[in-house]
Parts: sequence; structure tokens; C-alpha cells
Amino acid sequence: MTPAERSSFREGLRLGVPFGLASFLLSMSFGVVAREAGFSLAAAIVMSLVVFAGSAQFAAVAVIATGGGAGAAIAAGTLMNSRFLPMGVALAPSLPGRAWWRGLQGQAVVDSSWAVAARGDGTFDRWRLFGTTAPQLVAWQVGTMVGAFGGDLIGDLERFGLDAIYPAFFLSILLPELRDRNRLGVAVVGGLLALALVPFAPPGAPVLAAGLAALWGLRRRDQGRRDQGRRDQGRREQGPPDQGPPGPDSQDPA
Repeated sequence: MTPAERSSFREGLRLGVPFGLASFLLSMSFGVVAREAGFSLAAAIVMSLVVFAGSAQFAAVAVIATGGGAGAAIAAGTLMNSRFLPMGVALAPSLPGRAWWRGLQGQAVVDSSWAVAARGDGTFDRWRLFGTTAPQLVAWQVGTMVGAFGGDLIGDLERFGLDAIYPAFFLSILLPELRDRNRLGVAVVGGLLALALVPFAPPGAPVLAAGLAALWGLRRRDQGRRDQGRRDQGRREQGPPDQGPPGPDSQDPA
């Protein structure tokens, strides 16, 4: 690891600590909900170790809690995690090595670390991504164990407002992106799509549909770049602006 990579990793750790706190609270609530749905202690803990994806885990537990089978629970979790496919495609060129090694590094991707690692030019700082994920990974496992073991003592999660953590968590990721007008438009369109589908679509489908707004955003960005390129080309073809005849105070270099 080079000094620059160490610096990026340390910066990622610093940025990941607040997300780690949110991850701890979320995973603690997952541990409680999983136990209430009939999961054993071992099943709840192992699920967090293997899946490490809050929305997918909550979706799967919700299916089990309402009487659904394992197949339906896995399908719900898979649908929720489908958002990582375009995220992985965007990240892959910034990861070194063969395909299997890039895939292994990609296991560190979570929503917040992906957003923090983005440089804004289509590339990603992989060491910042690893650093941001590290405290969240630890916090997620510890929180699950606390919730699974101490669920009876914690009781009703809504008493502590833990049901509001999830939307606040994703809102904190979204807000920095809204400074760009194009990204703001994508966020609004995606949010409206999701809200329209929530009343009747299965879990995960609104999130997946909202991601389609990114395609519109990419088209607008590419169109803007083409327009800018044409303007730059036009200026080059016109040559430097005419400065006019020399003034009386100008000096003849000869």
C-alpha cells in the first residue's frame, strides 16, 4: 500500500465512523426483528455475516414473518440487492486485477462507501471505499449480536425511533449529491417512480424502478458533454478573437 493509498484508507475510516454508528443501530433492530420472526440466534448472526445488506435482510425477514417460504425470502432479498449490479458495473474499471479479484474487492461495496468513494468523474477511490466499509462491517456484526441476544431487553423498537434510522441513513448519502442540478433531477424522478410503485409493487421493485432514472441522467450528462464539445470545437475553428488595430500607446516590437 502506497502512502497515498494509506491516506485514502484512513480518510475512508474517518468518513465511515458515522455510517458505522447508523449500521450498529440498524443491525441491532435487525437482530430483534429476526428473533421475533422465528430466527435462531445462529441464523440471525450468520445471515448478517454472509449477506451484510440491511435492506435485503429486512426484506427476507419480512417475508418469513408473514408466512412466506425460504424461496420467496431469498427472491425478495435478491431483488433488493439488484441495485448493486449497476453500482458494480460502474466500479469495476477502478479495481485492478483479474475478474475474480475485482469481484472479491467488490464485496466491500455498500451504498455509503460506494457514494463516498466516487470521485465525480466516473472513477472510484478503492482504498477510500475499503476504509469506509470497514467500520460498518464491524458495527453490523456487533449490532446483530446485540439485538439477537438482547431483544427481550430492548423491546419495541419504535419507542426509540429506530424505525426512522433507515430513511435517515439513505438521506445522508443522497444530500451531498443534490448540489448538482442534473443529479437533483435524477433524484426527484427516481423518488417519484418509487413512491408511485410502493402501494402495489412487491418489495424491492420500487427501488429497482427508481434506478432507471439514472439512465435518464446519463443521457442528459452525455448530451451536455457533446454540446460542450461542439462549442469548444466551434471556438477552435474560429481562431483567437480579433483584437482590433493597435492603440496609440502600443509599442512596435520591432
